[in-house]
Amino acid sequence: MEPLAQIEGNFFDVNGRYAIVVGRFNHHVVDSLVEGAVDSLVRHGVDPENIQLIHAPGAWELPLAIKRVLGVVKPDAVIALGAVIRGGTPHFEYVAGGCNSAMNSLQLEFDTPVANGVLTVESIEQAIERAGTKAGNKGTEAAMAAMEMVSLLRTVGTTGAAQ
Repeated sequence: MEPLAQIEGNFFDVNGRYAIVVGRFNHHVVDSLVEGAVDSLVRHGVDPENIQLIHAPGAWELPLAIKRVLGVVKPDAVIALGAVIRGGTPHFEYVAGGCNSAMNSLQLEFDTPVANGVLTVESIEQAIERAGTKAGNKGTEAAMAAMEMVSLLRTVGTTGAAQ
C-alpha cells in the first residue's frame, strides 16, 4: 500500500491578519494570555500592524464581538481569550458552555479559524497556572493553533486536496 498523502499546517506561512478578541472580566489573568498570544504571533513573523486587539466585557459577550469582527474586519483568524472561573452558582456552566458553543458555530459559519483560548477553570489558582506558570500559557497555545489553521487552510485551498 502506498503512503497516504498528508497535508498539515506549519508555522512559516502564517502572515496574515489576526484579531485577538478578549473578555476583560478577570483581566488580571487574561492580560497574561494576551501577552502570550501577541508574543507568539510576532515571534512567528506576523507583523504587529496585522494584529488587532478587541476588548469585550467578558466571555459571554465574546461570540457577538467575534461575529462582528468576522463579518466586518474579515481577519485570517480570530484568537478568543478570556477566563471563566467557577463560582457557587450554575452561572459558570451557562457562560462557559454558551461561549464555547457559539464560537465553534462562528468558525464554521464564516469558514475562519476561531482559536479558543478561553479558560474554564475551577479556581483562580488554576487560571493563574494556565496563564503562564505551571501549565504554560493558553494564550500562546491559542495563537499557535490559529497560525497553524491559517497555514493549513491556505495549503488545502491551493492544493485542491480534501475538497
